[in-house]
Amino acid sequence: MIGRILTLLLICTICFSSCKSKKTASNHRKKPKTERVVKVKQPVKEKDTQAEEPEVVELPVNIPYSELVANYIKEFADIAKEEMLQYGIPASITLAQGILESGAGVGELTLKANNHFGIKCHTGWEGDRVYHDDDERQECFRKYNDPKYSYRDHSLFLTQRSRYQDLFKLRKDDYKAWAKGLRKAGYATDPRYPDKLIGIIERYDLEKYDEAVLGKKGSSSNPDDSKISTYSVQAGDTLYSISRQFNLTVETLKEYNGLRNNDISIGQVLYLHPLKNR
Repeated sequence: MIGRILTLLLICTICFSSCKSKKTASNHRKKPKTERVVKVKQPVKEKDTQAEEPEVVELPVNIPYSELVANYIKEFADIAKEEMLQYGIPASITLAQGILESGAGVGELTLKANNHFGIKCHTGWEGDRVYHDDDERQECFRKYNDPKYSYRDHSLFLTQRSRYQDLFKLRKDDYKAWAKGLRKAGYATDPRYPDKLIGIIERYDLEKYDEAVLGKKGSSSNPDDSKISTYSVQAGDTLYSISRQFNLTVETLKEYNGLRNNDISIGQVLYLHPLKNR
């Protein structure tokens, strides 16, 4: 009997020791290593809205095309006449090109770049630019801060390129010859370009602005008067040197050309006679 009791006590002692050992081992089991990850919020860089985001173009409300054209002529006729005075390009041609190329001022390129004549960047252009689908996708076009600079660049574009020089041998009141000459010189690839310009001029009576500059209604039928006396400014020229060359005074030369100061530019075409007498 005593032997049984001792045996039971021995078994209980062994079991108790075993459970304590397991518990101790369990309590001292190494915890797996973990990494503490600290998340830092990166500052979000502002997008270059000029380079990446398309410009927002506000389109005008729907109004009749004839009204758009009338508003366009009212706004830009004086500028076209001034350009005619200084550079010899008929105001009717300038206005007709502006209406056609700009969609009467509401074309996408005109609204986002003030480009009224569809002039592309071309080699040497260092001013602002935009990219616009035309003959090809995303072609480079000149951008201006104000439409008046587009008009002045149009005058310079024609006067400073040799391929357009034959235009300035034409009468200033012969808008039909100018329209055909522009197409022949390569200003546009559309074979109907001259007809479109002539149609705009005649529909909206734009030749009256040529007459206002010239001082009278002209006739394009006199072959003996097919050229007018002009001078194209060369590098190094001044109004004084030009006036001496043609036996004129500086003030007279300025009066003939509607100049308010002595500034002239290379390629600018100057009249050497009073326009009102032609």
